[in-house]
Amino acid sequence: MTPLEALIACGTKLWLDSIDPDLVASNRAWGATGATSNPIIIANLIQTGRFDRDLDRLIQAGQSDEQIAWSVTDQLVRGAQQVFHPVWQATGGNDGYVSFELDPLLEDPQRNLPHASRVSAYAELGKRWSAGHDNRMIKVPATPAGLDALESLAAAGVTINVTLLFTLRQYRAARDAIWRGAQRRKSLDGFKSVYSIFVSRLDVYTLKAVPQLSPAAQGQVGIVGAKRAWAENQQFWADKQLPLAQEIVFASTGTKRPEDAPWKYIEAFAGSDIETNPPETNDAYAKSGRTPTRQVDKLPPADVLAEIDRDVDMTRLEEVLMSEGIKKFADPQKDLLKLIASKRQALAVAK
Repeated sequence: MTPLEALIACGTKLWLDSIDPDLVASNRAWGATGATSNPIIIANLIQTGRFDRDLDRLIQAGQSDEQIAWSVTDQLVRGAQQVFHPVWQATGGNDGYVSFELDPLLEDPQRNLPHASRVSAYAELGKRWSAGHDNRMIKVPATPAGLDALESLAAAGVTINVTLLFTLRQYRAARDAIWRGAQRRKSLDGFKSVYSIFVSRLDVYTLKAVPQLSPAAQGQVGIVGAKRAWAENQQFWADKQLPLAQEIVFASTGTKRPEDAPWKYIEAFAGSDIETNPPETNDAYAKSGRTPTRQVDKLPPADVLAEIDRDVDMTRLEEVLMSEGIKKFADPQKDLLKLIASKRQALAVAK
C-alpha cells in the first residue's frame, strides 16, 4: 500500500489543489476523489501555452479578457468534474466534487464595492456558475459579504465550499448561515457543504506575530485550530440525520518552513474528512514511504493548548490573515486578466 493509499484507508478523502488536466489524471490514479481551483492555478496553466488554441478561439469569438478568464476556468473545472463524476455517482453525492471560485475582484479594496452589492453578486454568481452541475462546488470566501450570501445560496440548492476560514468564529458563522439556508429547501437529500480551514498561514503568522511561543506550541496553532473546528463540526451535525456528510476541508497544507517535513499537515489531519493538498505535497508524500495513522482527533498536551489560548489573539490573527487573504484573493485575478491581455497581443502578432 502506498502512503497516499494508506492515508485514504485510514479515513481521509484526498483532494487536489489544482485542475491541471495532467495532474488531475495522475492524482486520480493515486486515489484523489476531488479537486479545487483558483486564479493562480488558472494563470499558471495559461502561462504554459498549452491552452493557446482555446484562447485564440475565444478571442475570435469576440470575448473580453474577463469573459475569457471565466470561460477557461469553466472549461478546466468541467474537465476535472468529468474525471471525478464517477466518484460522485458511486458515493451518492458525498464526494467527487470540483470547486469553482467566484470572482475575487468582488473583494478588491481598490474597487471598494458596497457591502450589499457584494452580497447580491455572490448570490447571483453562485447560482449562475453552479446551474446544471451536480458535482461542482461553489467557493465562497468567509468575508463579511461572503458570509452574508451563504444563507440564500444554500437555500437555492447551491453546493458550497466556504474558503478563507482561519478561526472558529468564521467557521461557526458560515456553518450556521448555511444550515439556516438548507432548512429552507424542500428536501435535504442533496444538501452538501464543506468548510475549508486554512492551516499553514496561521503558523506563518505566529512565527512573526507571536515569536515567544515555545517550540512545542510554535507551528501548532493552525493544526490546533483546524482540529478544534473538525471536532465541533462533528458534534454539530451529529444529530441532524442528513444523508450526506458536512465536512471540514483541511486546506493550505503545503509547508512554508524549510525545516518542516512536506507531509507535516498531511499526517496531522489523517483519519477523517478532506485534505486538499498542492500537487507537490501529494507528490512528496507519494514518494515518502510513510504510513499515516489517525491523528485528526488528537491534540497536543494541555499545557501547549493553554499556552496557545493565552498568547495567541485570535481576533487579531483573523484580522491580519483576512486582510492578507483578500489581497492574495484579488491580486491573482488581476494578474490573470493581465496575462490574458498579453496573450491576446502575442497571438495577434503570431498571425
